[in-house]
Amino acid sequence: MRNSSSKIPISPLLVLLALLTITEGISLRGLGMELRCRCIQKERRLIRHYIEKVEIIPANSHCEKSEIIATLKKTGQEVCLDNEAPWVKKVIKRMMSSKRL
Repeated sequence: MRNSSSKIPISPLLVLLALLTITEGISLRGLGMELRCRCIQKERRLIRHYIEKVEIIPANSHCEKSEIIATLKKTGQEVCLDNEAPWVKKVIKRMMSSKRL
């Protein structure tokens, strides 16, 4: 007589857990919850004329410095801007003064 106890194969269970972990990470980013800094490299060169919009992400528990992310007009590519570049400071100052109006 065969043993009637059923065993669950471990491989499919591990694959399922891995997929759940991956989709959870994606869903957190989709909700705007970054778990690390987004900017690794920052652009210092003057690209003001190529920028469509600018997003400022304040410092938080996952990234100690504020980040400035520009979306380019032609490609839609996101580029991190160097907070210390003089032209970036001017753009941010202009943005802040126009929001006060």
